Amino acid sequence: MPFIPVPPARTDAGAVHRAAVHPGGGRAVEPGSRVADVLRIVSDSRTSVFSTVSAGGRVRYGYWRPVDSATGRGGCYVALPTDVCEELRASGRLLLGDPVVDPAKTTYRVRLAPATGRVRRLGLGGRAAA
Repeated sequence: MPFIPVPPARTDAGAVHRAAVHPGGGRAVEPGSRVADVLRIVSDSRTSVFSTVSAGGRVRYGYWRPVDSATGRGGCYVALPTDVCEELRASGRLLLGDPVVDPAKTTYRVRLAPATGRVRRLGLGGRAAA
């Protein structure tokens, strides 16, 4: 499995306690897993994630990674794992927006489904906090 770069996690007050949201009452998400990485990227309002469906039916998920002035890296499109994104979409955790259609492809904005489940606070090391 190739390395999938992700934007850095925020360093606000939530850095000590990360929230694992379970939209639709889904199963728990392990911090650092591919599912957690996709959910974190899609939930970041600074990152626009899109799904592109080619005329042949191939589906790809990805986002634009801006140049990081500190490292000089970025300025490219980054693909997300299609199998993970499709699983999240099928389970109702990801929603596709209105289609933008051209002859070669259809593009959708990808968003998180509204959280209807419970929120569990995770402490350091992924253990449930009191």
